[in-house]
Amino acid sequence: MGEPVTERLALFPLGTVLFPGLVLPLHLFEERYRLLIGDLLERPEPREFGVVGIELGHETGDEAAHRLAPVGCVAEVHDVTPHPDGRYDIVTIGTRRFRLKGLDRSRPYLQGEVEFLPEEPGSGAGAPARRVRRLFQIYRARLTSAGAGPAEDIDLPDDPVRLSYLIAAAVVLDGHEKQRLLECEDATLRLAAERDLLTRENRILDVLPMIPAGQFLDGSFHPN
Repeated sequence: MGEPVTERLALFPLGTVLFPGLVLPLHLFEERYRLLIGDLLERPEPREFGVVGIELGHETGDEAAHRLAPVGCVAEVHDVTPHPDGRYDIVTIGTRRFRLKGLDRSRPYLQGEVEFLPEEPGSGAGAPARRVRRLFQIYRARLTSAGAGPAEDIDLPDDPVRLSYLIAAAVVLDGHEKQRLLECEDATLRLAAERDLLTRENRILDVLPMIPAGQFLDGSFHPN
């Protein structure tokens, strides 16, 4: 077999993980990202760039992102609102994952050589999908009873790939765990990981109301 086909893609390193199918609004004020959007607006649709997680460093400033995650998600630009001072507000939607194969720093903004990843349901996605649905309903109910639940209902899709990404985006997890979910090879593996994470989160939420607040402050509370 030959070498995998790669494409050149403008990159936007972020401390946030974007999943396919999810909406990501962005406020762009740095000159390099204003230039990125200006370059995209000169091209025909679809206008896309890659959102890739920052594993070491931070979002703003030259050379701020010292190490990037190996897998990111394409953001397709759907709405652009320019401001008189040159800033932009944009709305993007995640479309497909990619693996970062190399970096190009010849422009003010990063570009990458990327290999697009397939979206497969995997073998036997039905059982973990049903389990994750039930666990997610329990999770939302416990969040709501704790006063932290979202006001609107979430319509869970039947498609296991879409379901796995919606759950990944909706559960409150740290960036490393969300990145791990993005990198899962297929929906079955992602749903299995979400099953374990939701089981853990539900156990924590079940215990929280019974723990005196002082135990959080002195570090003596351990959910495991």
